[in-house]
Order: sequence, then C-alpha cells, then structure tokens
Amino acid sequence: MPNAQEIPQIATELVDMSREYLRQETLEPAKALGKQAGMGVGGAIILAIGAVCLAWSLYYGVQLLLPEGEWWVVLARGITTIAAAAAAGIIGWRLSVDSQ
Repeated sequence: MPNAQEIPQIATELVDMSREYLRQETLEPAKALGKQAGMGVGGAIILAIGAVCLAWSLYYGVQLLLPEGEWWVVLARGITTIAAAAAAGIIGWRLSVDSQ
C-alpha cells in the first residue's frame, strides 16, 4: 500500500500514462484515417467532375450529329439522360454484386 506522500506522484503518473495512451491509441490512428478519408473524398470529387464532363461531351456530340431544331435538342438531352442513367445503373449493379 502506498504511503500518503506517494499518492500525488502516483496520480500524476496515472494522468501522464493515460494521456500518452490516449494519444497513441486514438489520436494518431484518427489522423491517419482522416488522411485516407481525405484522399478518398478528393478522388470521388475528381471522378464526379470527369463523369459530368463526359456526359456534357456526349450531349454536344449527339447535338452535332442531329439536325438543328428545338425538338432535336430535346432528343439529344433525352439520349444523354438515358445514357448517363444506364451508366450509373451499371456501376451501381456492379458495386452491389461485388459487395455480396
């Protein structure tokens, strides 16, 4: 059993040890996880921008192939919408198949 004079020293050591444990076991892994999450979010943003640019280029490509007129513009938008929805559906289907 510790003496009365040793109790403050033991309490200080306990607090220091707890702080060190907290830093090693929670803060450092959380920082590493945050870095990985940031890279994932950055990659997702870049892929989203690429998908929007791809859909945009598909729209203008279809619009160039069709004759001029307001209904042909509507058809180009419809074709682009169907193609983008099909691509999203295929990607979602493949992701759900891989996770099972």
